[in-house]
Amino acid sequence: MSEDLYQILGVSRNASKDEIRKAHRKLALKYHPDKNPDDDAQARFKRIQEAYDVLSDEEKRAAYDRYGSDFEKVRSAGGFHGAGAGGFDGLDLDSIFGRGAAGGGGGASGNPGGFNFEGGFGDFFEQIMGGQAARGGGGGRGRTRTAASRAQKGGNLRRELQLPLEKVVAGGEAELYINDQKISVNIPKGIAEGTKMRLREKGSPSPNGGPPGDLILVVSSTPHPVYKRYGQNLELNLPVTLTEAVLGCKVDLPLLPEGSVALSIPAGTSSGRKLRLKGQGIPSAKGAAGDLIVQVQIKVPEQVDEPSKKLLEEFAELNPQSVRQSLEGSTTS
Repeated sequence: MSEDLYQILGVSRNASKDEIRKAHRKLALKYHPDKNPDDDAQARFKRIQEAYDVLSDEEKRAAYDRYGSDFEKVRSAGGFHGAGAGGFDGLDLDSIFGRGAAGGGGGASGNPGGFNFEGGFGDFFEQIMGGQAARGGGGGRGRTRTAASRAQKGGNLRRELQLPLEKVVAGGEAELYINDQKISVNIPKGIAEGTKMRLREKGSPSPNGGPPGDLILVVSSTPHPVYKRYGQNLELNLPVTLTEAVLGCKVDLPLLPEGSVALSIPAGTSSGRKLRLKGQGIPSAKGAAGDLIVQVQIKVPEQVDEPSKKLLEEFAELNPQSVRQSLEGSTTS
């Protein structure tokens, strides 16, 4: 992970959690494998997910800000697991990472305190703790700790799972990357916004051989160019011409994830009127599907030729009416 994580998400180093979340959501939508099947986009999507994994977690972000390019070494060794960002206070990181350390034991030059780093972090911590024995609380008596007693479960990992609206409606398999691993998730049809999905032992790895933590996914829908989601209902704005609004018409509307439905626009429909199609929204696991709500928007031409202008003037003379009666008498002299 040599590329700066803040640069990957396009945010400053003092960005707020909300700014990081918004930047991730925008980039994840742009480079999602469902929309960009090429290898470059998938690799970019993976880096975006990895960057968000670190910067959205306060402990990991603090460790990354502190250790920089050495962050992965610290994480792989469990350096900040459960210890907060200051878990290595007072330790010589140059010796730990092999920068200037002479190696060997017995107080060799460049190896402060006489600790032996050749065996890695495990040997190093055992030397600090006094060898293989861990001291108990009963009057200084110690007992040998087994591998099972030292094993510690990895931390739980919480991630936002952004789904295209088509996937929310149809359900099916979704994929994401966690800790350099591609994970497949089965999405039920009509999954509700904010649903939490727990995947056992798919979270952060254990620092000392224990089982990984759990992965908790929080479902959200990515913006759609036509539809907006409100619970299990779908809404869209439908542009119609002045003639269609006055005389009425039928319009074929696209459905998600595929298909279409015919909508009848009644004659004399005003702009802003909402029409409801029962059961054409998002499926629900607890009952009937939501509705499709269509809001009519009358679009008029910006320019009108002379023959059309004369016809409109004739229409106005034949159909005199006041459309601003609610404003009459609303002001005082």
